[in-house]
Amino acid sequence: MLDFLRLPWHWSIAGVLIGLTVPVLYLIGNKPFGISSTFKHICAACLPASTPYFNYNWRKETWNLFFVFGIFLGGIVGATVLANPNPIKIAAPTQADLTQLGITQFSQLEPTDIFSFTGLLTAKGFIMIVMGGFLVGFGTRYAGGCTSGHAITGLSNFQLSSLIATICFMLGGFFVTHLVLPLIFKL
Repeated sequence: MLDFLRLPWHWSIAGVLIGLTVPVLYLIGNKPFGISSTFKHICAACLPASTPYFNYNWRKETWNLFFVFGIFLGGIVGATVLANPNPIKIAAPTQADLTQLGITQFSQLEPTDIFSFTGLLTAKGFIMIVMGGFLVGFGTRYAGGCTSGHAITGLSNFQLSSLIATICFMLGGFFVTHLVLPLIFKL
């Protein structure tokens, strides 16, 4: 059984399991699926209550903290106990596309030219990691939720705002991938 669990699974299996999380959370406790709000709850628990944005009863949302902690633990179990013994490789067409952009050093999962501590010291790495992280955090707050919250929970509840947010996420991703990244990689 353990050998079966270590095999690579088709992406659709994870999609179905994540999709089933939405109705299960609603059935168990009428709770929406989303991850980005967890950071708000952690800040509300740790920061003084003088900040109005964090002045609410975060204890009512502790289920969310346990949920995200379970995701973290699941990641640890998946990376250690259920680790795939076969090396994971970046697909050859992806490597070719990245090489055309000037990315030449790869580990098993990512281009180390960018996603490493030494890559962080370069303009490309700084823009990709620090600025990208800031934009994800800002966008999550500005859109009122993250991609998982809008695209999974919001769309399943037929929320127009989530449909608009998801379309904008996708258009932004296409725009950055095809127009902005080539400019960043020329630095």
